[in-house]
Amino acid sequence: MTDTPFDTLSDVTEVSFTQMVSASGLTATEITELVRYGVLVPRDPTSAPLTFEARWVFAARTASRLRRELDLDTYGVSVAMGFLERIEALEAELRTLRARLG
Repeated sequence: MTDTPFDTLSDVTEVSFTQMVSASGLTATEITELVRYGVLVPRDPTSAPLTFEARWVFAARTASRLRRELDLDTYGVSVAMGFLERIEALEAELRTLRARLG
């Protein structure tokens, strides 16, 4: 990905829809569909234009990479993202259980 103002998000708290398109590598249509599937969550889904917390740029970039590398449509990306989220949750649970066992 080319350098964008969002390569470091430490000073950014809110990202506009247009900025999300620019930073993610996704099209406006793909972002809209990923919002509809619940993969990306805008601050207020009923307002226009949509804005996002900066942390969603990372999810959008992951979605873009999955779409590109696995040649998935947006529904396939949403399923894959759901699996990744579940894997992360299970890994966190496993770390907690291992820490308890000492």
